[in-house]
Amino acid sequence: MLYAQVHLTLPAWIHEEILPEQVYPDDQSKMQLCIRLSALNVEHQSGGPFGAALFNDNGRLLGVGVNRVVAHNCSQAHAEMMAFATAQQRQQQFRLNANGAAVTLATSSQPCAMCYGATFWAGINRILIGARSEDVQALAGFDEGPLPNDWQGEWRKRGIDVRVDLLRDEACAVLKQYGDSGLVY
Repeated sequence: MLYAQVHLTLPAWIHEEILPEQVYPDDQSKMQLCIRLSALNVEHQSGGPFGAALFNDNGRLLGVGVNRVVAHNCSQAHAEMMAFATAQQRQQQFRLNANGAAVTLATSSQPCAMCYGATFWAGINRILIGARSEDVQALAGFDEGPLPNDWQGEWRKRGIDVRVDLLRDEACAVLKQYGDSGLVY
């Protein structure tokens, strides 16, 4: 039988932790949310140590995501991809900035090769990154895949502003906790 449907979900605890109308006024509060999501995903054993969120130019939450790869047997269920999907469904458009509004992606760790590419097509204007890909590899054992040597420059060429190492130590602490646990989920 060939499946004609894909059904991906965020864990139930998301609804208890996220206040959809809350405003995140600055980059630090946006990143704190993503790191909290990554830590809760590890704590609840509902996925890997990654959290992402999308915000409009007023700091309102558009969508969130956590890693759900193992839970759904789906290699595309990365935190950023889940955040893109939840925001795209909520706004009913695949290009999130199509209406001219600026969209910020905040992510607890540098996007992998897949999420890097999807960022172009999702319509992202700014990206905030916590841990680096080398942190992800060293602390949690994930291979993030190949990126262009000037990956930040490639985003900037396409109009995406990049801010890296935002609350990096806090993001790395979650990766380390996950890596030290020996669990894979």
